[in-house]
Amino acid sequence: MMTSGQNRPAGLEVFQFPCLEDNYGYLVRDPVTGITAAVDTPSAEAIEAALAARGWTLDYVLNTHHHADHAGGNLALKERTGCRIVGARADAARIPGMDVQLAEGETFDLGSRRARVLETPGHTRGHVVYVFDDDGAAFVGDTLFAMGCGRLFEGTPGEMWGSLQKLLALPDATRVYCAHEYTLKNARFALTVEPGNAELVARLAEVERMRANGLPTVPTTIGRERATNPFLRPGSAGLRATLGMPGASDVEVLAETRRRRNAF
Repeated sequence: MMTSGQNRPAGLEVFQFPCLEDNYGYLVRDPVTGITAAVDTPSAEAIEAALAARGWTLDYVLNTHHHADHAGGNLALKERTGCRIVGARADAARIPGMDVQLAEGETFDLGSRRARVLETPGHTRGHVVYVFDDDGAAFVGDTLFAMGCGRLFEGTPGEMWGSLQKLLALPDATRVYCAHEYTLKNARFALTVEPGNAELVARLAEVERMRANGLPTVPTTIGRERATNPFLRPGSAGLRATLGMPGASDVEVLAETRRRRNAF
């Protein structure tokens, strides 16, 4: 049986569901026109089941990046539904079936709802994020996680920090829809590098309770991440003290934090 969580920012409808080992799938729908998109395609079958459960039909796929657990269902869904594939112009060669190419600052209209595109290299060269500003929602793929960030498979620490700063510029109330349920391990790691962060201590306890009860910890918010995510806090004196890097640059601190998280 498919379990799911539903979250509805004002205007935009969001249907969230687990798939694969630890991915989340998202259907986003304009309630005025009924136009619907899947954010990434980790599993064509899970997306089709979610569509059937809601009685929705698929019009678009909004890809964040090319990895198989994000774009692997593109062609099957396109063949079965006739949906159009939207993704980064910079990564057009690696997004299967792409029809619409977008770049930094461009927008995409999902019926009456508008998404703004941010280029967020770091995890991959061509990663993008879709921000529905009027709805207070950001679909961040693998750039940002609850108390984490994506591994730097193709980008540099400097590129990732530049990408994270774009997300830090969003309002604190912005809901952040991450692509994976990594929160518990991320929280436990975060506490090893910033043990004096009282908000982080409280959040770990909350996450442990939620996961023990089978509850999703996503979405999070920019405000919560600003207070507890070490990858958004390279300026923290406590974090720098733990790392032994009081005079380092923010990029150097992020790089060392990422190195330690990789080994955690």
